[in-house]
Amino acid sequence: MSFLYPLMRFLLFFFDAEKSHDFTLRFLAKIEKTPFRFLICQKVKSNPVEVLGIKFPNQIGLAAGLDKNGVCIDAFAAMGFGHIEVGTVTPRPQSGNPKPRMFRLKTEQAVINRFGFNNLGVDHLIENVKQAKYQGVLGINIGKNFDTPVDQATEDYLICLRKVYPYASYIAVNISSPNTQNLRQLQFGQALEELLNALKQEQKLLKEQHNKYVPVLIKIAPDLSEDEAIQLARTFIQFQVDGVIATNTTFSREGVEASALANEQGGLSGKPLLAKSNHVLKIIADQVNGKFPIIGVGGIASGTDAVSKINAGASLVQVYTGFIYKGPALIKSIAKALV
Repeated sequence: MSFLYPLMRFLLFFFDAEKSHDFTLRFLAKIEKTPFRFLICQKVKSNPVEVLGIKFPNQIGLAAGLDKNGVCIDAFAAMGFGHIEVGTVTPRPQSGNPKPRMFRLKTEQAVINRFGFNNLGVDHLIENVKQAKYQGVLGINIGKNFDTPVDQATEDYLICLRKVYPYASYIAVNISSPNTQNLRQLQFGQALEELLNALKQEQKLLKEQHNKYVPVLIKIAPDLSEDEAIQLARTFIQFQVDGVIATNTTFSREGVEASALANEQGGLSGKPLLAKSNHVLKIIADQVNGKFPIIGVGGIASGTDAVSKINAGASLVQVYTGFIYKGPALIKSIAKALV
């Protein structure tokens, strides 16, 4: 598929970004079950690492958001990802924010989205996970429903945690999407402490119930001040979180000011996010000093970008927007750079 992707991208970029996204997922879901599956298969340079007590075949993962409902797990596995993260999923299905809500900034190799956790619900995701043949590392990213008040969000996260626990290699807790009102309040103060305490207590019960330990990671925003990032790291250490995913999309429009789409509401992802994301990643890494691992995501468009994440303190990396622009070839180039 690496050689076909530039042509596919050329054609897909003529259409609305979300329609192209949905078409691609439907195409992948169909082709993975046919003899034409060879078109999406590629061998990626092996570089096994152990992180979170889990053995990863390489350091490259698919970030949450691309396959929210887990419909293409086997297809993405065929492309050589070392791990796949699906979601964000919520307790109940929800349609998300009004369309249009996804915009390509082609010159800047960026995307702005304001999806708002559109997904078919946690039960639907679990059924898709059960049907997948993939036996590799699967992360499941969980969130809250848009109409659940922030002061009641913990219960939404616990509902999802309980349901996905038996099927996940690790669980990512999304408290940093810019597209669900007030969600980022959960990154601070008493709200964060209450959430982390509840998650850790439930994790302990689920470990006994299922006789396995599933790490729980927290996904954070890139729009944190240095003091906020330092305080977050200290709180994560205090509550013994298993890891952090740094970072989500940004409110900032730095690097895309000249784009006609810069004023669209939503989170910015892609190449312009790299430096901002790496800055927060490094602050967290310096503070935790190896007490838990960090997955670096945000702005990776090349092997060199991925190396910058590792140098900033990440143990693993994930791609999303760069993958939209570069396709499966990006996985191979990152794998080569990280060996």
